Amino acid sequence: MTAQRRAPHDLAIVGAGAAGLMAAIQAARTAPGLRVVALDGARTLGAKILVAGGGRCNVTHHEVGAEDFAGSSRAAIAKVLRELPVPATIELFRSLGVELVREPTGKLFPTTHNARTVLAALLDGARADGVEILHPRRVDALDRHRDGFAVRGEWGELAARRVVLAAGGRALPKSGSDGAGVELARRLGHEPTAAIFPALVPLVVPAGHWLRGLSGLSVEARVEVQSANGKRLASFRGSLLCTHFGLSGPVVLDASRHFLAARRADPGARLVVAFLPDATPESVTAELARLGRRSLGAWLADQLPDRLADALLEAAAVDSSASTLRLTREGRRALLDALLAHEIPIVGDRGFVHAEATAGGIPLVQVRLDTMESRRCPGLHLCGELLDVDGRIGGFNFQWAWASGTVAGRGAARALAG
Repeated sequence: MTAQRRAPHDLAIVGAGAAGLMAAIQAARTAPGLRVVALDGARTLGAKILVAGGGRCNVTHHEVGAEDFAGSSRAAIAKVLRELPVPATIELFRSLGVELVREPTGKLFPTTHNARTVLAALLDGARADGVEILHPRRVDALDRHRDGFAVRGEWGELAARRVVLAAGGRALPKSGSDGAGVELARRLGHEPTAAIFPALVPLVVPAGHWLRGLSGLSVEARVEVQSANGKRLASFRGSLLCTHFGLSGPVVLDASRHFLAARRADPGARLVVAFLPDATPESVTAELARLGRRSLGAWLADQLPDRLADALLEAAAVDSSASTLRLTREGRRALLDALLAHEIPIVGDRGFVHAEATAGGIPLVQVRLDTMESRRCPGLHLCGELLDVDGRIGGFNFQWAWASGTVAGRGAARALAG
């Protein structure tokens, strides 16, 4: 420990996940010769990278904009994203030996379709650039001194002239992201958002709700978050998955943070599903008028899985064997609501253990966007998920990690070399 104090590191990076490893690589490439060390509390590095995309790691998306994110202002998010646009990300990974391929969804995966390819490239690239990676080295305290920082944990202490804090949010805590990074930032003068909650998280419906009986069923749907008075707050379209606890699938995960945020401000906020996402009340009404004596059950079974069709008709209190000739005005209205504006009662979410991202954190107004250096603690740079930025599903949160890590790493390196 004494030897470490006599020869301090130039830059210590707290957290060796996606953002931290990118910050390390960019710092080392920006100012070769810097003594850069990355510390992480996990015994096995890169857990979030390894589980992403079903073990294939969707590195980014072919088109990324500030509108794909929530949290801090879009203008601030856009400024950071511009420092590492998607084409530059593709070239950067190519320089690390990882070729990416675009799928019809727009997601970009390594051609090996193996997340270990991505993690190995980042680790090997960092080490090849001279970065020292130490783990498990959980950082419990950061102390600011006149000449830099003391970085401490049960393992001991080291000194660094500057620090990049990339310790993650709270999602998937078994990976090591348990909120400690936000607490470290708070102790150094930062003020987190009032609420920090799960994003990209499955939602829970009440026990006994008919959706729970459709576990495993997947359907294309449109999901809206609405205020108590019916104002649309957010809308997404994609695959909806019924589960034994409620709802999941990409469209629900995308809507989840907006619903949870809305529910905090407005207890009457609603989650509304259109099970026929291409239809309108007018188009369905016209189609029903053409059915004649054909049963409603047979008609709906042509458009939705049988189990779902039966459940929606039952929810609307409409006889599946009946024709439109026997459908009352009230029955027609109930059927339209069930198909196109079905309010789903949500009683909770699956928590950080099952969330893919964190909503909330350190607002971007507390950092300088050209370097990610703290406005509250000189010499400290922040990046990644501990900031108040979270993206929708599909590689967007990784792109934020790569971009914010790049700005933090380069910013710290230039300050040290200047």
